[in-house]
Amino acid sequence: MDKRGLGGMDRRRLLFSGAALGGGAMIAGCTSNKSDASTDDVKAASKAGTDNDKPGKQVTIGFSAPAADHGWMAAITKNAMAQAKQYSDVHFEAVEGTNDVNAQISQVQTLIGKKVDVLVILPFDGKALTSVAQQAMDAGIPVINVDRVFDTPLAYRTWIGGDNFGMGLNAGLYIGRTLKAKGVSSPVIGEIAGIDNLELTKQRSAGFKKGLAKYGFRVGIRQAADFTADSGQQVMSNVLQARSHLDAVWNHDDDQGIGVEAAIKQAGRDEFFMVGGAGSKHAMTEIKADSSVLKATVVYPTNMSAAAIKLARLIAQHKGMGDLVGEDLPSSLTLFSATVTKENVDQYLPGAFS
Repeated sequence: MDKRGLGGMDRRRLLFSGAALGGGAMIAGCTSNKSDASTDDVKAASKAGTDNDKPGKQVTIGFSAPAADHGWMAAITKNAMAQAKQYSDVHFEAVEGTNDVNAQISQVQTLIGKKVDVLVILPFDGKALTSVAQQAMDAGIPVINVDRVFDTPLAYRTWIGGDNFGMGLNAGLYIGRTLKAKGVSSPVIGEIAGIDNLELTKQRSAGFKKGLAKYGFRVGIRQAADFTADSGQQVMSNVLQARSHLDAVWNHDDDQGIGVEAAIKQAGRDEFFMVGGAGSKHAMTEIKADSSVLKATVVYPTNMSAAAIKLARLIAQHKGMGDLVGEDLPSSLTLFSATVTKENVDQYLPGAFS
C-alpha cells in the first residue's frame, strides 16, 4: 500500500533535481525486498566524483523507515543502503523496517542512544514520530526527514520528499495536452485516486484538477481505491460500468494500476488512454512496449532516500552543497515529478521500482 504522504508540506520548497548534491544522476532501482543491496543497486546509486565525495571524517548515519511491503518502500530502503555503501567514511546503522508506530519510535530512541552522527527517518506516521525526532534534534543529532513530514520544523534539519501536487499537475497537463492535440473538445476524464483521507491523495487530486483546468477540462468520474491491485481492479470495473465511453484516465499509483489494467483488459475497453503514478518498472515496461492503454506515468522518486544519505553525510561532515553558494544546506528539497512517456522512458527505466 502506498502510504507515503501521511503529512503535508506547507512551507516554501526548493524544487530539486538531484544533481546539486554533488554526484551524478541519483537513480536507483528495486528488484526485490531482500535486505542487502545488490550489485546493480550499488551501481545505480550516484557515483562519487566531486570534492564532496572524497573520503572525509568517519560518520555514522542512522536510518529508519516503514516495512518494505510495497514496491516503492522497498526501493526506498535499498537505495539508502546502496548509497551509503558508496562511501568508505560512512557507517550505516539501519533498524528493521516496521509499520508499528511504537516500534519505530523505540528503534529511533535506540539510535539516539547509540549517539549516531545524523538520523535519516522516513516515518510511518509523521505526526506520531515528531516527538522522538525532536528528541534527536534536542540531543544534537541532525535529522533528515524523508517524505512524510513531521509536524514541526523543530523536529528536522532538512526535509526531502516528493511532490504530490506536482504529480497530479503533470498528469493533468499531459492528459489535457494530448486530448487537445487529438481535437477532443468535451472529453470524459476518469480519476482513480488512492485513499481519500490521506493528505497525499488530496494534493494529487488538487494538482490534477489544476492541470486539466489549463485546457478547460475537468474530471468526469472519480473513484477512490486503496493503493492495492485488488482495490484498483474493483474500482476500475465500477468506473467502466458507469461510463460506456472514456477519453482518458489518471490512476494515482502504479502498483494499484496492475488491478486497474486487469479490469480494463477484462472489459475489453481500449477507446481511452491512461496515465499512471509513481513510476514502477511494470508501468514503464508497458509504456515502452506501447501495447496497452497506459501511455505515461508521473514519477514519485525513490531516489529521495539516496539523496537523504548524501545530505546526511554532508551535514555530519559540516560540508555544503557543491552547486550552491554558501556553506549551509537547504532546509527543504522537493523532488520533481517527471512525466515518463514512450519518448523518454529509457531515461527513467533504470530508476523504476519493482
